[in-house]
Amino acid sequence: MPDASQEQAPDDSTPGAAARLRRTDLPAAGRLFEVRCAPPLLVASFDRPQTFLSWALARPGRQAGRRVAWLEVRDADLPIGLDPAAPLAARLDADGLRDAVAMMTSRDVRKRKGAFAAAGTVSAQSLATTGLSNAARVGAPSRTSPRLGTINVLAAVSVALSDAALIEAVSIAAEARTAAVMDAGWPAAGGVVTGTGTDCIVVAAPADGERAAFAGLHTDIGQALGSAVYQAVHAGATEWVAEQRDKSG
Repeated sequence: MPDASQEQAPDDSTPGAAARLRRTDLPAAGRLFEVRCAPPLLVASFDRPQTFLSWALARPGRQAGRRVAWLEVRDADLPIGLDPAAPLAARLDADGLRDAVAMMTSRDVRKRKGAFAAAGTVSAQSLATTGLSNAARVGAPSRTSPRLGTINVLAAVSVALSDAALIEAVSIAAEARTAAVMDAGWPAAGGVVTGTGTDCIVVAAPADGERAAFAGLHTDIGQALGSAVYQAVHAGATEWVAEQRDKSG
C-alpha cells in the first residue's frame, strides 16, 4: 500500500483543538502504530502483536492481530438491503487485509485525525474518522437517516490489559468520544448530539507483557486513553461542524 501520508498530529484547522494536540505530541519513536492512507483505505499497523476488542464489521469481538483498517464508502455503495460486511470483506481480500479488524466510514479518510497522550508511564494513541450526518442523541427516539455518517475510533495503549481492563478501556473510549461530540455542539432535539447510530470503537493493547487489571478514569491508562480519544474525535467533529455551517452560509 503506498505511503500517502504518515499520521501527523496536529492536522486540525481548529486553533483550540490544535493546541491540545501539540501539547500531547509524542516523538515518532514513541508511537504505538503507523498510519498509511491510500483512499479509500486507511490502515493503522502495529509492530507488536495486539489484542483488539471491538464491535467492528470485520473481525469483531476479542481478536489478535497487528492491523486496523477503515474503508471509505459513499451512500451509493451501500443500497438498502445490502449486507455491508460483504463489500468490506471483498475489498479487504483484494488488498491483502483479511487479517485486519476493519470498519467502514463515509468520511474522507484523508480527513482522519490522530492524537497522542501520556500519563505516568502509559502512552496512548488514537486515530478517528468523524462524520455526524447520521447523528443522534442517546435515549431520543431513533430515526433512519438516508445518509451515511459515523465515528470510527482506534484507541491504543502501551500496556497489556486484562479482559476486564479491555472492557473498561472501551467504556473510557466511548465516554471520551461522547464528550468530544457534545463539546462540538451540533444540535439535536433536546440538546446536542452524543454520537451517531453506527459508531464503532476498537481498543488495542499489546498481546504480551504483564496485564493491567483496571483501566478506569483514575488510572494512568484511563487518563491517557481518554485524552487521546477526546482530542482526535473533537478535532474531527469540530471540523465537520464547521464544514456544515460553511455550506449553510
